[in-house]
Amino acid sequence: MTLMTSLRRRVFVAATVATLSLGFVHAAHAVDGSAPDQLIRSLSIEVLETVKSDKDIQAGNIGKIIALVEAKVMPHVNFQRMTASAVGRFWRQATPEQQGKLQAEFKTLLMRTYAGALTQVKDQTIGLKPLRAQPTDTEVVVRTEIRGKGDAIQLDYRLEKAGAEWKIYDVNVLGIWLADQYRNSFAQEIGANGIDGLIKSLADKNAKASAPAAKS
Repeated sequence: MTLMTSLRRRVFVAATVATLSLGFVHAAHAVDGSAPDQLIRSLSIEVLETVKSDKDIQAGNIGKIIALVEAKVMPHVNFQRMTASAVGRFWRQATPEQQGKLQAEFKTLLMRTYAGALTQVKDQTIGLKPLRAQPTDTEVVVRTEIRGKGDAIQLDYRLEKAGAEWKIYDVNVLGIWLADQYRNSFAQEIGANGIDGLIKSLADKNAKASAPAAKS
């Protein structure tokens, strides 16, 4: 089983539910990032409205998904920190050029995973749990759960305070932090083929995913 095949299988559910809160905020509404729980609440409400009303997003239109994520989601995510956390100790060994390539390929990987996950979004709702934090805290965990058919799904977020706003830098589904899952597999790839090997592995996977299906 390849590096990304096993990893994709393990994070698919995570991507499905994380997309509910990390994606696709309706342009007509402003997201309140002044408090961490309010940020997650705002994103969650807006995504439910948008996903349910946009047939292109439900169909997995990757171009539309990426454009919306870039415009509406990334301002609320510290993606450099998310990538660095996934790469682990090797991040400091990478050159600035390698770091840039890792971040770009990792983002593409997640966006394509989210594109497939969005087709699973139907009638879910999100419940926000009480925030356990002090007013002076600069890093917090916001805990939520996805409610729909069957058992509720735990979905938590790590956020950091950046100036007057809060930024998301990791997602936890059913007790598993997304960055931790990638870190183990990335470390194996780097150990075998170096940082450039990981970049190539991610680039090859992304290229394969974007290529048109071969005709029979």
